[in-house]
Amino acid sequence: MPPAGAASTVAPRAGDEYGGIRKITLRKESAVCRVYAPRGGARPSSLMNSLIVVCCLISLVASLALASEATKTQQLFDEEYRPQDSRHFSIQASHTFSPNTEKQFDLAYADGTELKGFNANDIVHLGNFHGMAPFGVITDCNSPDFNGVDGILGFGLPKPGMEGRELPRPILWALTDKGETHSNAQELTRKFSFFSTDTAAELQLGGYDPATCTDLMMYTPSLSSTDFIVGVTSLMYGHPGRTDHVELLKFNNPSGGEYLPAIMDSGTSCLVIPGDRLGGKLANNPFNDFTDLWDEDTSFWVTIGGKVFEIPYHSWFLAETNQTCVQPSPAGMQGLLIGDVFFREYMVEFDMADELRPIIGIARLNKQYNPVSSNELGYFKLQQAPRQKLQLLKGEETMYPAEHSTRLDEVDQIPISNKKGTQYFMDLAIGSPQQKFTVIFDTGSAVFGVFTVKKDLPVDVARDLEASSSFRTTTQIDRMNTLMQWQFDSGSGPGAAARDATLDVARSGQAGSLAVASQELEQVSAQGVSVGEGGAVSGGV
Repeated sequence: MPPAGAASTVAPRAGDEYGGIRKITLRKESAVCRVYAPRGGARPSSLMNSLIVVCCLISLVASLALASEATKTQQLFDEEYRPQDSRHFSIQASHTFSPNTEKQFDLAYADGTELKGFNANDIVHLGNFHGMAPFGVITDCNSPDFNGVDGILGFGLPKPGMEGRELPRPILWALTDKGETHSNAQELTRKFSFFSTDTAAELQLGGYDPATCTDLMMYTPSLSSTDFIVGVTSLMYGHPGRTDHVELLKFNNPSGGEYLPAIMDSGTSCLVIPGDRLGGKLANNPFNDFTDLWDEDTSFWVTIGGKVFEIPYHSWFLAETNQTCVQPSPAGMQGLLIGDVFFREYMVEFDMADELRPIIGIARLNKQYNPVSSNELGYFKLQQAPRQKLQLLKGEETMYPAEHSTRLDEVDQIPISNKKGTQYFMDLAIGSPQQKFTVIFDTGSAVFGVFTVKKDLPVDVARDLEASSSFRTTTQIDRMNTLMQWQFDSGSGPGAAARDATLDVARSGQAGSLAVASQELEQVSAQGVSVGEGGAVSGGV
């Protein structure tokens, strides 16, 4: 999916439209209906006249419908999708390919992108791991954001409802499912880590390389079982080293437990903050306040689980293009999107070992670490997320430091190419023999698919698709959808029912967990890791 939160110009204006649609003029040829009289000058009968009129009307309506659809597509994008720029999966070339034509998809994204196709299974090679896995065979696309790439690989969580039923199981889940005899990833821990630099990025499967961090990994449970969501209790803005820091999240009638959900998403380029008062939850408009305060050499300080993480000026201001990578959220969105501006400063681990309770880890990125240029498989004695302590939390209150472990974890390091800090690409292979592809990497969705040439589909596959096409439904893919539906009065969002069924903990119990967290931090500090003002963590691992 194309990245959300595209960069805005310097010193943004209040009310700038989020993800504005680019429009161009499409020249439409007029539909013309000509009536030809029979030879000899005879006039057509009244019945013939009526039939001609009806036929003309039908032709006119059809022409207008086609023109309208073409206009709609052209208005969304200022250039066409060029399939000739992409590599396409050849079904006939793989002897392990197995189609699932009963599951067809029509994915509609918030920016107008549409992907159509069907599900299939084949051997997927990802880094040093491979196995029989489901993926989408994309037959139709309308977005120029896919020009020059061969598909998309989403590392998001399995989705509920129609999206979860119709789309292939997320790749990391499929490769690590127990009992999958064709996979060599059975012992791989179901988690991954990701970070970015200005010129490159790296995906690490199974954990993280400690050399990528300069301090201790801090963990907090996700607020949702369907998206990587953390609770943000504060967003400050100002100059580092000065006393001019201003709170951008001014909650109405604060009682001490207020927070906003925030999706951690590599598919979002920028930091997306509320562009209104969230129906009265806030006493201010955060984006407007930021606009008024905008200045060079300033930072954001976002508080997640009681820990403060700085997003410095060089991360959210793109000097190369002279753009500010901060955006207002669309109307109705009840939180934030924390995009690539954060991943350029921190290593983020996404732990999915517990399907109902994902865990998110954050540690400061070691800027001296150079991302790998080719796949590397390593074994590290990693500190682990403190799962028992995290089970006591709703998620927005606190973070726990990692616990010591003697386990040796297998970590596969995969290079990611970085397109000006706004889009990420990685290589993989599908089929037997292997067919190589470069795909968009996205932590905000679970969509995995590569393109194929529709007219080159095998006859039996095309026939089966035609026979079952009437069962295809359109699925809306929108990384903001969860935040659009977030319910603060219950302290939860979509997918939280399953979470709360296993984690029915009262606030009184959480107070105790905060005390335990404080003791843990004191122990960590004694081990040489300092805890700074506001809970910011620094030091060596």
